[in-house]
Amino acid sequence: MNNNVFYLQAWFSGHVQGVGFRYKVRQIASEFIVCGTVKNLDDGRVSLEAEGEEQEVLAFLKTIEEHMESFIREVVTQSSTRAACFKGFTISLQ
Repeated sequence: MNNNVFYLQAWFSGHVQGVGFRYKVRQIASEFIVCGTVKNLDDGRVSLEAEGEEQEVLAFLKTIEEHMESFIREVVTQSSTRAACFKGFTISLQ
C-alpha cells in the first residue's frame, strides 16, 4: 500500500505576523482535507507545511492567498510527494 501524499511547503512574506495569519490559516484548513502546520519564523515570514491530495492542498493554498492577500507580499512554494507525516492541522509555536 502506497502511503505517499502530496506535500507542499510555502513561505509567506509581507505583513504576516501579528495579524492573526496563523489562526486564519488553521481556520481555513478546517474547510479542506489537509494535514500540516503553520508557524512564524524569526525572519518575519510565516511557514506552511501541508499534505494531502494534490488538488486539495493547492485549493487550500489558493484560499489562503485569497483571504490574506492584503497581508501577503510574496509566496514561495516547493512541493513533492512523501510519506504522510502529519495528523490534523496545527499552529506550531516553535
